[in-house]
Amino acid sequence: MLPEVEKLLRVQHHDQKIKSIDKELAGIPVEAEDISERLVADRSAVEAAKLEMQHTEVAIKNLELDIQTRRTTISKLKTQQFETRKNEEYQRMGIEIERYAAEIAGLEDKEIELMEKSESQRKVLEAARAKLSENEVSVKEELEDLEALAAKLRSDRESELAARDAASDGVDDAVLDNYHRLFKSKNGIAVAGLVDEVCQGCHMKVVKSTVIDVKAENHLAHCENCGRILYWWTDERVVKNRGEY
Repeated sequence: MLPEVEKLLRVQHHDQKIKSIDKELAGIPVEAEDISERLVADRSAVEAAKLEMQHTEVAIKNLELDIQTRRTTISKLKTQQFETRKNEEYQRMGIEIERYAAEIAGLEDKEIELMEKSESQRKVLEAARAKLSENEVSVKEELEDLEALAAKLRSDRESELAARDAASDGVDDAVLDNYHRLFKSKNGIAVAGLVDEVCQGCHMKVVKSTVIDVKAENHLAHCENCGRILYWWTDERVVKNRGEY
């Protein structure tokens, strides 16, 4: 194998790993957002439960005010009843007192219902808060793990970049420029093996002269179909290259 091709294969190996790392890094913010969004529903549930309970508490306070107003009225009517000397007025006030007392009884029944409802809502709110608290811990841990993964990936990327630069040492700049263009345009495969006269990059058969050039290994040979740099593929070479890279 030509020394340049061997170096380019090493460069490509590191570039492919860098490309894979970049893909993982690009997905981390999206994953972090998905994890964080799990708390949105929990927070909404807490707010909804809190709002329902507040509405019930306001209704209870309004009932208490209505009850107190009627009790005050009854107290005034009893005072007036005590002071009046007219039997007709006394009886009329008695009827009013009974009416207000009946209203108070009805309002107190409603108040009891609302208090029971408030107690149920309080339990729902406590459960929602507990779930939110539990999930906040879980989300925090997952985000920390994700950040640790991102830090490791960034470290691995730096290592791969250093190894890639070391592998490319001594390769002609023009050859490297061509390799980089191919790597970018050919989905991360700039250097491909030639097997049974077929380019393993585009899977197209090459002409006889290209096969001869690749086998001869006198200079860089390119696939006339896709432009990739070619090398002669043998099982022994694959094993050797895998061991080195």
